[in-house]
Amino acid sequence: MQQPMLNTAIRAARSAGDLILRSIDKVSQLHVDQKGKNDYVSEVDRMVEREIINIIKTAYPDHGILAEESGAHAGNDYVWIIDPLDGTTNFLHGFPQYAVSIALKHKGKLEVGVIYDPLRDELFTAKRGGGAMLNNRKLRVTQPNSLKGALLGTGFPFKTDLHLDAYVGMFRALTTECAGIRRAGSAALDLAYVAAGRLDGYWEIGIMEWDMAAGILLIKEAGGVATDFSFNDNYVESGNVIAGSPKMHQLMYALIEPHVTDNLK
Repeated sequence: MQQPMLNTAIRAARSAGDLILRSIDKVSQLHVDQKGKNDYVSEVDRMVEREIINIIKTAYPDHGILAEESGAHAGNDYVWIIDPLDGTTNFLHGFPQYAVSIALKHKGKLEVGVIYDPLRDELFTAKRGGGAMLNNRKLRVTQPNSLKGALLGTGFPFKTDLHLDAYVGMFRALTTECAGIRRAGSAALDLAYVAAGRLDGYWEIGIMEWDMAAGILLIKEAGGVATDFSFNDNYVESGNVIAGSPKMHQLMYALIEPHVTDNLK
């Protein structure tokens, strides 16, 4: 059953990507709403989400949906998790780093994941137990033995100042040990890049399930691990993620853990 569902996710992601590309030249005319501090939604996000949901519901009318803009849609034990445009702020500024993210869970287990970068026509796909791919190339996480020379991805806790001190402590601890840290503005693509070996590891505070679901499946199927800041699988509940190869994850965790406050556990 996985492959037909993955094919549906791919079809929805590519169609969404086409809509995003067609909207690039109209950014200055778009209506944009502010959902919260530094959290924006454009009419493109909503239009793309409707397209994805329409494709999925046509194929699987009984499935549930959890989408960033329209929320939860009731259904059976299958739930599609959709971020129609991860990196909206980048898109609105013409900064070329954003993607479509679609994942499918069955009874709480991630089954398929797709992240599509329409600008580069890069399609990251994963099936539980079936590996991870970029277009037609199999993906593996990198296997570094130390942080020396490592390139890490992250995201700033930009929606709230609550965790800023903890984050700065983590950033300081890691930046003195690794080769570099990148903050490109799309958690979905950061996670896909870990799976593809472009980043050695990634951490972030306070992201949502639709930001991470597909990317976490990609990383796991590429031989990596992802946990919350307590070394558990509660990243969906907490929104806090550390991801990389098993060794890189341990190295990062050792430096992040001393800065984890009680409200981040």
